[in-house]
Amino acid sequence: MDFTSLDELCGRGKALLAKGPVALILVEDMAEIASTVRHHADLGFRAVIVFLPDGVAPPDEVRDRAHWVRHDTHAPGALPAAVNAVIAAAPGTWFYYGYNAEYLFFPFCDHRTIGEMLAFHTEERRDAMLTYVVDIYSDDLSRHPNAVDRDSAHLDRGGYYALARTDAVTGEAKERQLDFFGGLRWRYEEHVPWERRRIDRIALFRAKPGLHLHPDHTFDDEEYNTYACPWHHNLTAAVASFRTAKALKSNPGSMFDIVNFHWHHSVRFDWSPQQLMDLGLMEPGQWF
Repeated sequence: MDFTSLDELCGRGKALLAKGPVALILVEDMAEIASTVRHHADLGFRAVIVFLPDGVAPPDEVRDRAHWVRHDTHAPGALPAAVNAVIAAAPGTWFYYGYNAEYLFFPFCDHRTIGEMLAFHTEERRDAMLTYVVDIYSDDLSRHPNAVDRDSAHLDRGGYYALARTDAVTGEAKERQLDFFGGLRWRYEEHVPWERRRIDRIALFRAKPGLHLHPDHTFDDEEYNTYACPWHHNLTAAVASFRTAKALKSNPGSMFDIVNFHWHHSVRFDWSPQQLMDLGLMEPGQWF
């Protein structure tokens, strides 16, 4: 199904949004649109909704595996505008949001569906899930100058850390909230504004009336921003993302300073949830 605008999606497409989980994909460029749609459709999402800028056509090979919405994806605040409109239109639905050339992974996703995982998470009285955005990049920028190549994708096996997240008014640490850093945003921090260096994102959440996503990937309900409930560790997920690598190699301020992203902590990404769990980049909590 095609929609000419976000407003049309939230009106004529309300039935599509009413039963989740639903994946929302914001397309910024031509990189890996088809593989992004295919990956999330294969995870078991009931619907994959792709927001496309003018001039970009849906790839023929996945034309029927997603729903396509015209949206100015390069406008300031394009992603929170889309997510917040969908939240208002479909309270109670579980959503994932991300960009093209980003791939959601959760524990055991090689043989369990997104619906199974979220059913368990809901039973634990959780309405959101912390995800880490794990940078992936080609190990040969001479062959892949935009840093995007699934077959030669690498990631950092180390260099990740967390800092206490403090309240802007009181200065006190927030309960069960941390700011996470690492990957290319950490290694090339001189090219990344401070407010964009965090790698944590609440990419999986259940919509409810009055909920809003902020531009920094947090919500205005503080409990949604926590990494676990007060009683025990919960599931976390990861988003393997070419997005930072693409930006660093397309930005004139950084593209000529970077010859190769490969370093002593680089390892080949095998596209498996087990590798991400072994590296501590997501955890199963009580789900086995």
